Amino acid sequence: MNKIKTATLQGKWTGNSQTNNQWYVDQALALKGKGIDLVVLPEMFHTPYFPFEENADFFDMAIEKDSPIVKQWQNIAKEINAVIVFPFFEKRARGIYHNSAFVFERDGSIAGLYRKSHIPDVPAFYEKYYFIPGDTGFEPIKTSAGTLGVLICWDQWFPEAARIMSLKGTDILIYPTAIGWMKSEPVEIYPRQQDSWVTVMRGHAIANRTFVLSANRIGTEGELTFWGTSFVAAPDGYLIHKCDTDFLGASIVEIDLKETEENRRWWPHFRDRRVDLYGDILKIWGTN
Repeated sequence: MNKIKTATLQGKWTGNSQTNNQWYVDQALALKGKGIDLVVLPEMFHTPYFPFEENADFFDMAIEKDSPIVKQWQNIAKEINAVIVFPFFEKRARGIYHNSAFVFERDGSIAGLYRKSHIPDVPAFYEKYYFIPGDTGFEPIKTSAGTLGVLICWDQWFPEAARIMSLKGTDILIYPTAIGWMKSEPVEIYPRQQDSWVTVMRGHAIANRTFVLSANRIGTEGELTFWGTSFVAAPDGYLIHKCDTDFLGASIVEIDLKETEENRRWWPHFRDRRVDLYGDILKIWGTN
């Protein structure tokens, strides 16, 4: 399959887990019969973005891998005949939590699991309090909608993760995300921050000559106002589509994976890599 029809769901926290999940369920089911191959949900879409503070009560929102909501979305994948990237707050064991994402195949089976590798601890993003760094590594997940390189939010700032996924055969880099502006920040820097976020992922598309898809949320939660702007970028970094900061719903974009082949023939970045010179990248600061 070369042409893939993608759907990115951009929503906001409704204040209730059941109604919030139902909104996304309704959006996904509305895609039935539209020929969608791939559906991507935002980071931890089934909960508020609670890491804006450290509060042990939020651990109760974590779900296990066999929870009813997981089964529900596996059935949705089967009903709409689409691959689904399903981010969730994972309870791995008692007191052990991850920021994770399942990938469900069209028949509802589990194609793969990714656990967030890079965990931030900065104002309003106190994720180290909640999440253990992932142990899945950077392994592409093969699906009927292409080979997916699933990374999560803070992972987006690290070119190494995108490069490794791409070297291993990823067709699309996918970034479920929850990111926004803090109330305490000056408004004049808002557009610069948002532009940095889009630009770094467009850079991953360009450097690896691959497609990039990012799904964010909107709305205000605690100290954060999420900026939406979910987007799809082509292998040359061109923005095929970008949502508005207040858009609610599904954005449908068709991509043609043949563009990756064409781009890599004209821009042979992988051919010209000098791995013999890159040893310093494995050191903390690049030098002894």
